[in-house]
Amino acid sequence: MCRFLIFKGKEPIRLSHLLTRPAHSIINQSFDSRLRLDTSRPMNGDGFGVAYYQEGIEDGPCTFKAITPAWNNLNLETLAEKTKSNLVCAHVRASTYGVLSETNCHPFTYHNLCFMHNGGISNFKKIKRKLLNHIKDEYLNFLQGSTDSECAFALFLDTLDKLGFDPSDKSGNFGHVALRSAMLNTIGYIKDWTKEATADNEPSLLNFAVTDGDTVIVSRYITSKTDEAASLHFSCGSSFIETAPGEYRMERLDRNQDVIMVASEPLTFERGDWTTVPTNSILTIKKQTILLHPITDEYYQEDPLYLRSSTLVEKKGFMGTIPLARAVEKNVPPLEREGRQRHSIASTTHLI
Repeated sequence: MCRFLIFKGKEPIRLSHLLTRPAHSIINQSFDSRLRLDTSRPMNGDGFGVAYYQEGIEDGPCTFKAITPAWNNLNLETLAEKTKSNLVCAHVRASTYGVLSETNCHPFTYHNLCFMHNGGISNFKKIKRKLLNHIKDEYLNFLQGSTDSECAFALFLDTLDKLGFDPSDKSGNFGHVALRSAMLNTIGYIKDWTKEATADNEPSLLNFAVTDGDTVIVSRYITSKTDEAASLHFSCGSSFIETAPGEYRMERLDRNQDVIMVASEPLTFERGDWTTVPTNSILTIKKQTILLHPITDEYYQEDPLYLRSSTLVEKKGFMGTIPLARAVEKNVPPLEREGRQRHSIASTTHLI
C-alpha cells in the first residue's frame, strides 16, 4: 500500500521532523510495517515524492521525486534537513498501476494545485477510455505517467474547470467549497463508471488529497457499504515536538490547532495523538480548522455504530492502525483493528 502525509502549520517546520527523524516517519513507514495489520506488502519501495509550498515562490509548490527507495536517498535526507515549509505533502509508493518512473510518483502538481492518492480504482482499464474522453484536451495533454491516480487528478482538474474555476490560476485560493465540490464530483464519476463497467467489480479505494496551497481536502472513501476504506487519521495541537531522539508527540498547550497533520498511518506511537477519519467522509482543513463531512450516497451507513469489515483493506495492505501507547517499543501488537476503534472527534473539530 502507498502512504501519504499532509502537514499544515501556522509556522514552518523542518521537513526532517516529518520525513526522516521520527522513528515512524513516513519514510520509515516505507520499509517498517510494525503498525500495519497486513504482511502482504511490507515495503513501499516504488518511489516517493514530496511537495512543499514556499513563501515568495509563485505558481505552485516545490517538488522532489525519485524512484529509488525513500529510505536510501541521500539527497532527500539533505533536502529535509535544510528546508522548512508550513504546508507539506509527502507520499511513498507501492505501485498498483503504472511502471516504476518519476512521472508515476506522487504528489502530482498543476500550477498551485497538489494531489495525492492512496488506494486504487477498480477495473481501471475498463473505464480509462471513458475517463479520458470525458476530460478536456488541456488536462488530457497534462498527463505524463500511466497511473490511475494521475488520471484521477486530471479528472479532478476538469471537474473544477466545469464548476467555473480555472485550475491554472496561479494565485490558488479556490476555497474549500469549490475544492470539496470538485472532489465529490470526481469520486461520483469514478463510482458511476466503475459500477457500469461490471456488476461484480471489487470496490475502489479512493483516499484522495488535494490542496491549493491554502485549503486542504482529503477523502476517505470506498465504493462499498460493508467494507472499511483505506486507513486515514488526523492529529492537531499547538506543536509537534521531539521528546527524545526519534520520539515525537503532539503537544496541546491550549485549544489552538497551530499544527494539523493528516496521515495514512500515524507518525507517533501515542494513541491519544490521533483520531480516525470515518469511512466515506471528507476532511477539510480551512484556516487551521478541521471540518468533517459525511459522503451521503448509496454507500453511506446511517448507523454510526455499524462495524464495517476490514478484511479487504488488510488483505490489500491498506490498513495502518492507531497504536497503543508505546506498543511498538514494547513489541506489543496493537490490540484492536482500526475498523473496531471508536475515537471521539476532537472538541476543536466540526462535524457537519
